[in-house]
Amino acid sequence: MPFEPAALSWLTLAALGISLVALVVAITSWRRAGRFPARLAKPVKRPAATSRSRSAAPMTADETTELVTTLQEAAATALRHVAVVRYDAFGDMGGHLSWSLALLDDSGDGVVLSSIHGRSDSRTYAKNVAAWSAKQQLSPEEIEAIGFARTASP
Repeated sequence: MPFEPAALSWLTLAALGISLVALVVAITSWRRAGRFPARLAKPVKRPAATSRSRSAAPMTADETTELVTTLQEAAATALRHVAVVRYDAFGDMGGHLSWSLALLDDSGDGVVLSSIHGRSDSRTYAKNVAAWSAKQQLSPEEIEAIGFARTASP
């Protein structure tokens, strides 16, 4: 029973949503089990919590510098380099329904997700990326998404 293109698009989006939820659950499980990669699990130094009210004195230069440094360290591991490339995976299909999505941090670590849309099915792939490259073979569109993410300023 063939699906309508609109139904396939919704199914693709639903599969992407389920994949992202599974990724979040996996990361949470790894952290709780203590088997999360050490580089990603290192605690971020946070400034001591202070109870400042509106009438309190402004932050000192040292406090501001410490807070900015802490925020920069935390932001370095955030997935801030993001790019999407849409394309037609097959010559007889139009509409740019296939896509590759790169989600990377400042050091080029993260994941590239791809969804290939065909007439009768849709397939989704996830490939690990470390230092802006992957161990698995990447498609030209995945390489392009990583390149766009690398050059995009967060």
